[in-house]
Amino acid sequence: QQQQQYGGQQSGRRLNPDDMPSPLQVIEEDRRARTGEFLTAPRGALPPLATTKFVVRDGGNASPRFIRSTMYSVPSTPDMLKQTSVPFGLVLSPLAAPQAGEQPLYPGSTIADGPVRCNRCKAYMSPLMHFMDGGRRFECMLCHQMNETPAEYFCNMDSQGARADKYQRPELCLGAFEYIATPEYCRNKQLPKEPAFIFVFEMSQLMVQRGLISLLCQNMTQLLQHLPKDSLGGQSDTVSKLKVGFITYDSSVHFYKLLGQAPEMCVVCDKEEMFVPVPEGVLCDPNEAADNIAKLMDNIPQIFLGTKENSGVLGNAIQAGMSALKASGRTGKLFVFHSSLPQTEGPGKLKNREDRKLLGTEKEKSVLSPQSVFYNNLGQELVGVGCGVDLFVFNDGYVDLSTIGQVCRLTGGQVQKYSYFQREHDGPRLLQDLQRNISREIVFDAVMRVRTSTGVRAVDFYGHFFMANTQDLELAIMDSTKAVAVEVKHDDKLTEDEGVYIQTALLYTSVSGQRRLRIINLGLNTCTQMAELYKNCDLDTLMNFFGKMAMSKFMENSAKQVKEQLVSRTATVLACYRKNCASPSAAGQLILPELLKLLPLYVNCLARCEALSGGQDMSCDERALHIYHLSTCTIEASLVYYYPRLLPLINSNPDAQDVGIPTPVRTSYEKLRPDSAFLLENGLIMFLWIGSNVPSQWMNDVFNVNAPHQLDPTLSDLPVNDNPTSQRLRAIIDEVRSESMFHLRLFVVPQQGKHEVVLRSYLVEDKGVYGAPSYVDFLCHIHKEIRALMQ
Repeated sequence: QQQQQYGGQQSGRRLNPDDMPSPLQVIEEDRRARTGEFLTAPRGALPPLATTKFVVRDGGNASPRFIRSTMYSVPSTPDMLKQTSVPFGLVLSPLAAPQAGEQPLYPGSTIADGPVRCNRCKAYMSPLMHFMDGGRRFECMLCHQMNETPAEYFCNMDSQGARADKYQRPELCLGAFEYIATPEYCRNKQLPKEPAFIFVFEMSQLMVQRGLISLLCQNMTQLLQHLPKDSLGGQSDTVSKLKVGFITYDSSVHFYKLLGQAPEMCVVCDKEEMFVPVPEGVLCDPNEAADNIAKLMDNIPQIFLGTKENSGVLGNAIQAGMSALKASGRTGKLFVFHSSLPQTEGPGKLKNREDRKLLGTEKEKSVLSPQSVFYNNLGQELVGVGCGVDLFVFNDGYVDLSTIGQVCRLTGGQVQKYSYFQREHDGPRLLQDLQRNISREIVFDAVMRVRTSTGVRAVDFYGHFFMANTQDLELAIMDSTKAVAVEVKHDDKLTEDEGVYIQTALLYTSVSGQRRLRIINLGLNTCTQMAELYKNCDLDTLMNFFGKMAMSKFMENSAKQVKEQLVSRTATVLACYRKNCASPSAAGQLILPELLKLLPLYVNCLARCEALSGGQDMSCDERALHIYHLSTCTIEASLVYYYPRLLPLINSNPDAQDVGIPTPVRTSYEKLRPDSAFLLENGLIMFLWIGSNVPSQWMNDVFNVNAPHQLDPTLSDLPVNDNPTSQRLRAIIDEVRSESMFHLRLFVVPQQGKHEVVLRSYLVEDKGVYGAPSYVDFLCHIHKEIRALMQ
């Protein structure tokens, strides 16, 4: 039995933090053991950690990039699952990007009226269908229905009892593949048109004076070069088929007609009834209308140059984008660039209710839940027409992201925030973020359903989407950086030899306007022994699941309750292991199962993270941003968010390798040496900490100054110096940024400088600034709880 013991506490010795289980060691050991190929067979094979670089070979189960389970051996009875307190959860990222060396998704074969399906549960033809009776019938492994094989899909069986064409048809041998959908699967039973991206700019004084509008307009032609191109089965389009459009707004909304001799502006002043004055010509092919787009981008900054307006009609502008898509019979996405609290008369007007003092108290829900239903209703309308929203916010003050962000939450979109925007510091970061956002894989007007085999069912869903019923997740947009979590529960006993099967189907419109289905299958084992569960669980997936669940639950209860539940659940998980699976040992020993030995560390990190515990040192909008981030992020992103990476930048070891990202150290202040510099990042922000005794030569090479106190506190990027030290450091920063969803803003923090207190709150193994326990203290607390449960 794999288990680890940690020293008793009777001796009164202070526990050494370096002896506690370390994520760095776990990640490194998995990398050593499991880098290389991962074959997704047999059923229930535990994948490498999300942090390990591996190449997936599809052996009949989908890649762990698309779907991961918190457990790969599921207890056969609901009682056993309840006793262990480990949730059976799935984290789905159906558009995850394949890594180099991996096969693309191939299209499966269909018959005249679409894919072959089970008559009872409507699951799609996949390796989960078992052919028999010479190939004339097939049994569905999800619901055990016997189905007749349609005549045009019939094939003889080979000597092994499999269909002779098994390896010619992706849907019979692969865990993940696509189907091209028939009109039955489309809106109004009509094949869709190409989707569109619409760029929606608020023309407020702040946006114009800070140079944001001119920055976006000057770079638009270049940004449109990065529109995503469709691909299927490894074949890619040479050009993007997406249409584009532009809308601006202040106290009115302005459409731009792009077809014709020159761009034309049409103003809509009616705040109650939004309509599109020129339904033809608002959305166009960016190549055909390239000249007009260039002219428009020259004109817009001129037209609004001296504007005195402080706030735009955000609600109307979003309705305008939605109407433009609807009028042209397309689905799509709005990129909304906004800076103010919507206070202009009109739908969606909000009041300023910011009160930081409530954050971190029982009353925080009053500033973190939406103040009106307008944006929630608008979000549902948007989903109805297949229009998603990404919000880019450039605020100096409160804009109420908890309310306006609902349009992103319900449509599958996201919020990005650039507070106190300064063009020279934040311009390059914004353009990088936009380029990534525009170019990443995205789908539109999607519906996702999770089907499971008899005995279990999907009951709860967490993430950014809308649900009109209890089964279908509706996503106006979904992209490669988003994940959703699903909780699965028993509704019956399972037998040990049966296994648990999951089929996720994502019906969507691709960027070229093709209606498709992406099918993702996963088979798990069942077990009658508790020890099997503890040997086959995935902690990284469990923590992403807990994070998404916590974001949903704390708005119903309170953050304090959610944290208490997480702590007591952690103690139950570990006590159950000790009671039922561990070999006997002294009561003073803390016994942890090998695969869950970091559970206490990560639960403490989740309990103190800004999304769940952000206090009054952050704004209400900043707190909302963290909640949105944790609700949608992938497993890799949640890990570094809980446990930030701390990278030493000055090599004390002369033989150490000088390429790639340096080996991280434990995230604790004790690791920060005064004669060195460190980079700390959590996927949203990055700090460069400079020790007070850093060699002056190093300072000079990197910053062109001799000592930390001479540094410019507003630096957001390093000077480009032509020496090996500077080149190496900039290469590390570039690589960290390339691994993240966003272009991370850099803050330079000299030791003992006034910003060091901000950095310290991210050093999660230490005591928190607001009394969060250190890792060692939390382990001792969990140990006490376990002992109480054992008695």
